[in-house]
Amino acid sequence: MEPTMKLRNDLTLRKVAGEYIIVDPGKDMVDMSKVFTFNETSAFIWEELQGKEFNEEDIVAILLENYEVSIEIAQADARILIDQFHKFGLII
Repeated sequence: MEPTMKLRNDLTLRKVAGEYIIVDPGKDMVDMSKVFTFNETSAFIWEELQGKEFNEEDIVAILLENYEVSIEIAQADARILIDQFHKFGLII
């Protein structure tokens, strides 16, 4: 069974001027160099996963249920999204 992950609960996705963004508040003050932008699909997935434990299969299921994509595309996209979340420290 795949290990589960969880999104950081101290981050909030906001829609600002048509863009989906997350600003990492850091330890003491907001560091505007740590602003992450999301496309509409990744923002939707973020909202679906908020507060839940999940794994790659959960993201694949969300993609298959809500978008017309093949399972291969959904799996590849889920891996890319998880890699990006890990790279930027958005997962605990």
